[in-house]
Amino acid sequence: MSRIPHRRLPALVLASCALATSALVVPSTSAGASPLGPSLSTVTAVAPSAQVSTARTAAQTAALAKAQAVLRTAASLKGRPYRYGASGPRAFDCSGYTKYVFSRNGIALPRTAQQQWRKARKIKKSQIRPGDLVFFGGAHKYHVAVYAGNGMIWHAPSSGKTVRKVKIWTSRWSAGRIIG
Repeated sequence: MSRIPHRRLPALVLASCALATSALVVPSTSAGASPLGPSLSTVTAVAPSAQVSTARTAAQTAALAKAQAVLRTAASLKGRPYRYGASGPRAFDCSGYTKYVFSRNGIALPRTAQQQWRKARKIKKSQIRPGDLVFFGGAHKYHVAVYAGNGMIWHAPSSGKTVRKVKIWTSRWSAGRIIG
């Protein structure tokens, strides 16, 4: 068994502890040499955020899959008639449509556009992604739709019309996130 010189023991303990927690800070010395000695000067540490990043990526992947499922459900209802107060599956009003689409994918939403707005996490328009909700109106949200991407939404528009995908027609809208 070889002996470790006493002057290097604290550095080796520090290196072992740092590697166990996946972070290592190596202070510089006046001569530019590693305080850990030549045999440990090339130790590379792995950032502790790598594990968090992997978990975050898995969560983002799951959210993306859920959003895609929501959009498939939204598209599958194209052509269903609008009827005030209807929550599907044969006819919908706007919030009945979003409630139904999300519920078919295991996500419970309240009944009205205003209640759905209260439940959603408010996001900036620049952060919107497919599967988010688009709300119309000022303080009182009177219409809700599912964001389809590229400035398009799926919605149940109004009497005499059917569920369809359209371009957002106004700048007076807000975004809310339910998934992720």
